[in-house]
Amino acid sequence: MAGIIIRPRSRILHGHEWVYFSEVLKAFGTPEDGSVITIKDGKDRLLGSAIYNSKSQIIARRFSRQRQDLDADFFLRRIQQAIEYRARRGVNPKLGRLVWSESDGLPGVIVDRYGDCLVLQTLTLAMDLRKHLIVDALRELCAPKAILERNDAPIRRAEGMEPVVGVLWGEVPPTVPIEVLGLRFEVDLLHGQKTGFYLDQLDNYAGVAPWAVGKRVLDCFSNQGAFALACAKAGAASVRAVEISADCVELIRQNAERNELKVDAIAANVFDYLNDQERAGAQYDLIVLDPPSFTKSKEKLNDALRGYKEIHLRALKLLAPGGLLATFSCSHHVNDELFREVIADAAVDAKKTLRQLVRFGQAADHPVILNLPETEYLRGYLFELAPGR
Repeated sequence: MAGIIIRPRSRILHGHEWVYFSEVLKAFGTPEDGSVITIKDGKDRLLGSAIYNSKSQIIARRFSRQRQDLDADFFLRRIQQAIEYRARRGVNPKLGRLVWSESDGLPGVIVDRYGDCLVLQTLTLAMDLRKHLIVDALRELCAPKAILERNDAPIRRAEGMEPVVGVLWGEVPPTVPIEVLGLRFEVDLLHGQKTGFYLDQLDNYAGVAPWAVGKRVLDCFSNQGAFALACAKAGAASVRAVEISADCVELIRQNAERNELKVDAIAANVFDYLNDQERAGAQYDLIVLDPPSFTKSKEKLNDALRGYKEIHLRALKLLAPGGLLATFSCSHHVNDELFREVIADAAVDAKKTLRQLVRFGQAADHPVILNLPETEYLRGYLFELAPGR
């Protein structure tokens, strides 16, 4: 088997599973893009098997500490392990993430389940080349009625692959019904955000909603309105949802009507809307900030931090005395320390004092690996506006 020899002090020697191009001392046996390779250290000791792609900055991703090929039995075994893990954690077997990339030993593979339909993403070249084996394993283990691919994530271009969306097996209905916290949604798996719905926030919808009772709620970056509807169902005095996409605003209105709830849905740029509300002297008792990732790379981290600070500053100025701020970040480049720092800076500029009430994270079906910080990307907090002092 072809492979690479890594340099001393490479991160894989400390438990990480990735090898960057700069960490390769030399290659042997002419490894091919998309192939399985061996990783060795400078003393010729085996460190495991990995998938290889010279076009990517992450040139190798380890998936086993043994010699292992990516055959049908491998995919059956790993996906079965992923299913069993979620069963032990009490994850809804019909709605949630079935496979979460490196967290389940399948680098670049994401599988989400919506009832009888599965949505597959293959974000690494090696896994994309073995897509048929993954589909076969999913059919055997899950017996779905349909499997589709949502391979339109920008990260595929870093692996030298083009985006593609389509049906891999079975027939996909125009929309799929799901239920979240007793709320009914119709999800468009082929065209919706991510794989159709923000599954990583399922626990957090339940975590925020009880705080909305009797409050004036503003849900920013609302997408399909899950936070807004959860708050309305919990007994909010009023709920306004702001989303830049007119299509999503129409979905929010349909979802509200479907659930017989009142939500005022507005199509607007959140930054501009918050600024306009401040000038108008508006106030809210609970504001939810759940923006899309402001950066997919370290190079744009500073721009992202400026964006996070700006929305927090504007939101804090709209909070009524004793108001609540539920805020989230879904970029692993913005770690917990940076996220808290940017919120604190915004509070200083707004001349506000925040009490931390709750800390949020990604749901159990998105497990985090200790030595792979990239597997933890969703973080959030609930703060209370303390009295002026």
